[in-house]
Amino acid sequence: MKSPTKRPGPDYYLKNYEDDIVRSDIALDKQKGCKIAHHPDVMLELQREKAAQMQQVLMKEQYSNTYSNITITARSLDKLYNFADCSGLHLIFGLSALHRNPDNSWNGSSILSLLKYSASKKYNISWELGNEPNSYRMLMGRAVNGSQLAKDYAQLRMLLQTVRAYTKASLYGPNIGRPRKNALGLLDGFMKMAGHVVDAVTWQHYYIDGCVAKVTDFTKTRLLDTLSDQISKVQNVVNSYVPGKKVWLGGVGPAWAGGTNNLSDTYAAGFLWLNTLGMSANQGIDVVIRHSFFDHGYNHLVDQNFNPLPDYWLSLLYKRLVGPKVLTVHVAGLQRKSRPGRIIRDKLRIYAHCTNYNSHHYDRGSVTLYIINLHRSRKKIKLVGTLRNKVVQQYLLQPYGKEGLQAKSVQLNGQPLVMLNNETFPALMPRTIRPGRTLIMPPLSIGFYVVKNVYAVACRYR
Repeated sequence: MKSPTKRPGPDYYLKNYEDDIVRSDIALDKQKGCKIAHHPDVMLELQREKAAQMQQVLMKEQYSNTYSNITITARSLDKLYNFADCSGLHLIFGLSALHRNPDNSWNGSSILSLLKYSASKKYNISWELGNEPNSYRMLMGRAVNGSQLAKDYAQLRMLLQTVRAYTKASLYGPNIGRPRKNALGLLDGFMKMAGHVVDAVTWQHYYIDGCVAKVTDFTKTRLLDTLSDQISKVQNVVNSYVPGKKVWLGGVGPAWAGGTNNLSDTYAAGFLWLNTLGMSANQGIDVVIRHSFFDHGYNHLVDQNFNPLPDYWLSLLYKRLVGPKVLTVHVAGLQRKSRPGRIIRDKLRIYAHCTNYNSHHYDRGSVTLYIINLHRSRKKIKLVGTLRNKVVQQYLLQPYGKEGLQAKSVQLNGQPLVMLNNETFPALMPRTIRPGRTLIMPPLSIGFYVVKNVYAVACRYR
């Protein structure tokens, strides 16, 4: 008598997991339509478990300051590039700068094979060397100064020149950590010798230590204002050597040390994130790169089940509604009179841009305001001048759930935002405010307001 036929169990999928993933990623190719293979639910659960286990390993390495080597294979690179390409993203590949020769120069002997392989696959990749070089003494017991790092970047640029596909590839760096004395000294030495080698200067900003953060910290204006001072410090160094060189915020998150569970992955983190976007744009930062979409720690945009967290929804609204052109905002009645030695810090922060030119819902010439209200009371905002008596569409984001500011879900204009299924987003519907009506910001809230049919001259052309 034959045994009844059984469905393959978890052991079968675990055994064949890698090959099946590889087959699916071969299908994930832009030239073939970026088809996404449908995997059995049990295999997706295994993938989530594997991600959760890897998170624990990475966190343990971070706290112990002991790191294991990771080998990037051709198969891994294919999967990474295809994911980025099919997602409409541009891949910037960060090369390790920790491989050092006895004279402390960078050992790039293994990079040429990577460049040649990527070129053979016609991968459009930009490059970066190292991460937070001001921390190398702590990581490997050997410091790298700015002039040596400049030589390393010059060496990488020469390697790129030897591969035809990457002679014009973009190179970014040095991706220093928070611009305090040590990091600024390193940046100064780097810019002096390699300011013309890189296409944009990168650096990182994290607001607070994730090990000691409290929810009240995320609403402190003093904390939010630290970014403005640090942007100025970096720009001053850059402009002293290469005036006009683009500056990118190459890594940003609410908190360092991996973030804080139930804080940097909640609604409260949105105050810091939107403040970063608005303040960076106002001060001429060309690109802001969020750390991270999905990673270890708690600074990411989606959870372990790939469900959007509050900062994801905020980012999605920003991308859809906010264009790159920054406008000046004049606010009457906001500032209190300053006193000698006293800094006035705004709890109501208003930023303005031309509405995204790619928006299908708004004509060119529309204006998008985005507002952070850190007050514990509601605030009324009256539009005047050319914005007066215009139809306004409101996208008000508030926490959803009894957790308040620590909620991991949000509501848009009173409606909870949840995915309809694994692939379908909900409609992000605005609330229309009639011409002449006052905008009302609830306490501790975030809102986007599109002023329609302004026909602002600055916003009618790119």
